[in-house]
Amino acid sequence: MAAQGVSLNHISRESSDINRLAKFYQEIFGFEEVESPDFGEFKVVWLRLPSASLFLHLIERNPTTKLPEGPWSATSPVADPEHLPRGHHICFSVSNFDSFLHTLKDKGIETFQRSLPNGKIKQVFFFDPDGNGLEVASREDS
Repeated sequence: MAAQGVSLNHISRESSDINRLAKFYQEIFGFEEVESPDFGEFKVVWLRLPSASLFLHLIERNPTTKLPEGPWSATSPVADPEHLPRGHHICFSVSNFDSFLHTLKDKGIETFQRSLPNGKIKQVFFFDPDGNGLEVASREDS
């Protein structure tokens, strides 16, 4: 193995509206904003999930690049959360799965639900405001 002492440091998401995206992750998952460096030519918002020491870096989209916007800009019907179990997504685990699911529904977020084959873990799939795939799974011990 080449790398030793490996751990996940952060996940980054590019957005044309990093403040809107930050608000979503703060309201839905409880991320907290932390000090971000000033890169000058583009804006960033750095968030931290205190319970997991996971960082989410939201980076202002560069309008001159040809990077894909995300699932919602595709020509196929990938914006249906039913496609997410086999697509790109980030997964979080929660101990309050049923009330979390109720919150998503109250906010009008379209979801797709299923369980692992053993039935012990419930899953819900949905998109953030920029079309990034998300999964939230129940904890087996809850």
